[in-house]
Amino acid sequence: MNRVNHVAFIMDGNGRWGTKNKKGRNFGHLKGVEVVKKVVQCSIKLRIPIISFYVFSTENWSRPKKEIDYLFKLIKNYFLKEIKNTIKNGIKINILGEINKLPPDVKTTLKSVIEKTKNNKKILVNLAINYGSKKEITNAAKKNDKKMNILNIEKNLYTCNQPNPDILIRTGGRQRLSNFMLWQLAYAELFFLKKLWPDFNSNDLIKIIKKYKRISRNFGRI
Repeated sequence: MNRVNHVAFIMDGNGRWGTKNKKGRNFGHLKGVEVVKKVVQCSIKLRIPIISFYVFSTENWSRPKKEIDYLFKLIKNYFLKEIKNTIKNGIKINILGEINKLPPDVKTTLKSVIEKTKNNKKILVNLAINYGSKKEITNAAKKNDKKMNILNIEKNLYTCNQPNPDILIRTGGRQRLSNFMLWQLAYAELFFLKKLWPDFNSNDLIKIIKKYKRISRNFGRI
């Protein structure tokens, strides 16, 4: 039976869900945050050590400014409101991406959360914000001042010292990686769901975990 060390999520469909329910794209993003909170809680119960969420890509800067501003406000306000519960629940927050290029207030909030949760050990939650996998790999190659090999590249990725995801879950009906963890997902089991992210729930995660545990994983071997 396969052990689950790391699950990654592409949370696709928030905006479409809000539009579908005639409440606007931003409302969909708000509901999406509620699902993230539930998924973290479920992952703790399932004793999954690491989970990663694709929050904001380097390509998302091309979205309307009002939507971008709302997304960053949502991130900042969530942690200002939930930091005590985050610490209480033993959640360690880590950021994957170029945090220094974020709006100053968001950057300050995230750095504070990272510092305040650095000693938590129940679960590690990676938030990929201003993240692009091609840029990550390119930067890792540039930082490498030793022999160019897989190990030395991995030492300079955002996820260094973390196991690669065993599972990728993408909601929203689209079957692509969208520049997310291209290196780390090389041997992940990929699960694509038609339902939009705000409709994703704990039972969906539990079903996927159960299915994953039954998969034969050979990693190129017979």
